[in-house]
Amino acid sequence: MSDSNQPQSSPNRTLEGLLAPYFAEYHREKCYPGLTLHQGKRRMVQINVPAHDLPTLLQEKPSDDNDPDSGKNRPEVPGHVEEIKEYLRDRIKKDKPWILGTLTANVDPDKIQLIEFGRGICLVIIRRGVKLDITDGQHRKRAIHELIEGSEAELIANHDFPITLVLENKFEQCQTDFRDMADTKPLPKPLLKSFGEFEGQVGIMKTIIKQVSIFADKTEKIKNSPNTKKRLIYTTNYIAKLVSCAFTDDPNDELKNYDVEQASNALASSLNQLFSQCLQTQHFYEKTHDDLTVKEVEYFKEVCLLGQSVGLEILGRLLYCAYNKHNISFDEEKVRQLSQLDWSREGHLWQDNVVLFDPNPKNPKKPYKIAYVSSAVKIAVDRAKTHLGWI
Repeated sequence: MSDSNQPQSSPNRTLEGLLAPYFAEYHREKCYPGLTLHQGKRRMVQINVPAHDLPTLLQEKPSDDNDPDSGKNRPEVPGHVEEIKEYLRDRIKKDKPWILGTLTANVDPDKIQLIEFGRGICLVIIRRGVKLDITDGQHRKRAIHELIEGSEAELIANHDFPITLVLENKFEQCQTDFRDMADTKPLPKPLLKSFGEFEGQVGIMKTIIKQVSIFADKTEKIKNSPNTKKRLIYTTNYIAKLVSCAFTDDPNDELKNYDVEQASNALASSLNQLFSQCLQTQHFYEKTHDDLTVKEVEYFKEVCLLGQSVGLEILGRLLYCAYNKHNISFDEEKVRQLSQLDWSREGHLWQDNVVLFDPNPKNPKKPYKIAYVSSAVKIAVDRAKTHLGWI
């Protein structure tokens, strides 16, 4: 019969006993338990490093000016370190989960010592004065460094950060490794919006997609462009811009301090009113995704400005003129007036700003092209506001 009082942590104590002599012997060095792996004809080690060790353990060697051979990673992108720090501050102060990806660094294998225990488990000993050269993650490292050495150290002082350590002494191979890691396809903006946290701009966007008939099941949530053959009209990125414009007149505002439910209900109600009353959108508002044909969707996106991202941005900026921030509502009469505008491409309000006539079109049946630049949008919005008597 087993003894229920038998300690359950004996394997842990065995491991601690195994490691203790090494930590005692190398107490003046940096020691980290690690996992070794082999990939791409080289050896790597995965270690976890306390935040306070990173500033002295890792070093950046970014390229200078127009000389890629002057460093092991890309030149610093202005502002990106501050973006990471702001992300950390915001999430930590709100007591929300956060994550920073694994950093990748390089070191000459002769400059560190590995003590292996089998099954890939090892102890990594890094002598004093040895620096690990970052090949990917210099902005993350710099953000952590500045927080640790500043007045906000307590935000991340008790956190650990993983490092994939590539045992490589050839400079050219280090550069190739960076190139290979950086050579990935950027994620489409709609996909990033779809996976965004359910708050602010993203939360409102996700809610109104469900609540507004013309968006429901007709919105692309993964790719950059809506697939007409799948009878999709919009993307989450189009609608996110509309949302931010409607509340702040700024397509990039994340609306962090907005109540998602209250703001969504107000905007969804106004959009349902507008799309159901507008002659150019009524048919597509009333029909479900399954009832629409590919030709109908193609026609709508070609003929109606509200089937384009630029049209939704203009609509959002005009809705902002109807927004009452004190009671989180939109003026119904102004929304009605917006619904009565001619939102077709031939509408006089949009000519020579966002809708341009092409005298030599590739397709004579489609002589118009759309301008997406902010200056054209501003002219279109001002012309509509003048037409409505709002300015």
